[in-house]
Amino acid sequence: MSLRIPTYADVETARGRIAGLAHRTPVLSSRTADARVGATLFFKAENLQRAGAFKFRGACNAIGALDADARKRGVVSYSSGNHAQAIAYAARLLDVAATIVMPSDAPAIKLSATKGYGAEIIFYDRYNEDREEIAGRVAAERGAAIIPPYDHPDVIAGQGTAVAEMVEDVGALDMLVVPLGGGGLLAGSALAAGALSPGCRVFGVEPAVGNDGQQSLQKGEIVRIAVPKSIADGALTPAVGRCNFPILRERVENVVTVSDEELVDTMKFFVERMKIVVEPTGCLAAAAVLHAKLDCAGLRVGIVLSGGNVDLPALAGFLAG
Repeated sequence: MSLRIPTYADVETARGRIAGLAHRTPVLSSRTADARVGATLFFKAENLQRAGAFKFRGACNAIGALDADARKRGVVSYSSGNHAQAIAYAARLLDVAATIVMPSDAPAIKLSATKGYGAEIIFYDRYNEDREEIAGRVAAERGAAIIPPYDHPDVIAGQGTAVAEMVEDVGALDMLVVPLGGGGLLAGSALAAGALSPGCRVFGVEPAVGNDGQQSLQKGEIVRIAVPKSIADGALTPAVGRCNFPILRERVENVVTVSDEELVDTMKFFVERMKIVVEPTGCLAAAAVLHAKLDCAGLRVGIVLSGGNVDLPALAGFLAG
């Protein structure tokens, strides 16, 4: 894949391409949350997106950007779950064959949904095998296009459409807080915020045990770590992408981290107070705000809830703990 860094113009193109396919998800609010942090909070509910996460936006845009010949040859991707579901669902809607390389320990709900959308699944061991190498080999054998979960300009542009909608709905923001795994959502969100809400400070949030993005911004170059272990399964990436890192370095003020315990507490807050289910990874940004990892007092703060795909037994365990 050539290294093309997307711009906000690509986000606008993506908005047109996915219109009528992706949901325009609601922006939610909570007086209890506002009072807890002394700010006005806006939650972009991508847990209510098609396939249960923001990933559908980027997947739909990337597949939609393929020409007719490429669509006939199909697509290959790799993901722990949300991107897998998104690619599978978008591919079905656009009549494209999809093959997904998934870790053998991916959440059952995500495996089931990916299969249900019609994708072929190839399993791998996330701690001992290289998913990108496996996907590359399969794509080469089949002549298929590879659509990675975050290191792709059309994926990044598609993810940015969520924040573009949020700013349209609620107006200018003082601060934007976004989950960070591979960096596609954060990069796309930063592009949208920069264009539509100038002056908005942008922050990423990672699991405390997997702070490769934080280290990368501090060092000024991509830092690669061992695959971390956290309940935030959608953020267990060893490094951010080459296509998104230049955007993160230029437009993201800082990256903070939260613990698994803080993620569980935030999941409970959403169930008890806002009556919504948000998966652990989807709670990253909200957890940072609700647990005072950022100074939000008096500010208008946008928070992206990136997904809601969590196994029911796991959810019950989190809530009961």
